[in-house]
This record gives sequence, C-alpha cells and structure tokens, in this order.
Amino acid sequence: MEKATFAGGCFWCMVKPFVEWEGIEKVTSGYMGGHVENPTYEDVKSGKTGHLEVVQIEFNTNIFPYEKLLEVYWMQIDPTDDGGQFHDRGESYKTAIFYHSEEQRILAEKSKKELEASGRFKKPIVTEIRPAMIFYEAEEYHQDYYKKNPEHYLEDRKKSGRDEFIKKYWNK
Repeated sequence: MEKATFAGGCFWCMVKPFVEWEGIEKVTSGYMGGHVENPTYEDVKSGKTGHLEVVQIEFNTNIFPYEKLLEVYWMQIDPTDDGGQFHDRGESYKTAIFYHSEEQRILAEKSKKELEASGRFKKPIVTEIRPAMIFYEAEEYHQDYYKKNPEHYLEDRKKSGRDEFIKKYWNK
C-alpha cells in the first residue's frame, strides 16, 4: 500500500471520485500543510493554521498506479485558481499535490507540465507540488460525507459550480 494526498478544495467533493476505483483501499478527509498541531475544522476554515483540506488515499499501486490517481485528481479541480476552489474561497481550499516519495514528486511534476503543455487552460497552472507533512484526520462527521448526508452533499456540490467546470474542461 502507498499513500497519496491531494488538496482540491472542499474535501467532501474529493472523496467520491477516488473511492469508486478498484485498488483504492481507503480515502480519508483531513488537513495537511499547516503549522498548528491537531487542528479542528473550524481552525482550518479560519485560514489561520496554514492547513489545506485534503484527502489521503491508501492505494495498491499494482492495481491503480499513482499516475492514474494524478489523472483523476486533475479532473476534479480548477488548477488555475489560486484563491480556493469554486465557491469555497480562502487558503484552506487551495489546490496542492503532497508527495510522499521522490518518485511521486517526479510523477506529479511531469503530470503538471503535461497539463500546462496541453493548452486545455488559458491561465497558468497554479497547483503546488509540496512534500507531505503530518496528516490530521478530519472529524468523523466529515468522513464519507457524500454517503452520510447525500442531499446536502449534492446540493452543496451543485451550488459550487464544480460539476459545470468539469463538464466544460474535461468532458469534451
């Protein structure tokens, strides 16, 4: 098993796209990248801890390679937005790939360069590639939110504009 950690705005919307694949063993919502120990959701949301909302994925690289995770990740975000994601604004909602090994760093940098060269986006790709730090698991009510609160999840996702963006840039 390996771990991958991605920040893509609200972590509620970042779980479901990954759990549906064979080889993905676990997807956990949490926080990474900040300077405060054991932050709460309210701490992170305030923007004062430096943490980003992330999903940490445990996966079997023989079944689902890291390169495929990167492809799925890019298709969930607006990599040109440095102010957050969709209707979620602020530091904690920025995008980032947190690498857990030198191989992951190299693959992440390569995929970012390929996306930049593709011409898919007119603005620069601003998603950062950063070393993984301590992962803090989010509160239980955030885990698998799309299952626990399907109506609110769907309503929030619809209001966010994420699906329209994905359709415009990825479902061509």
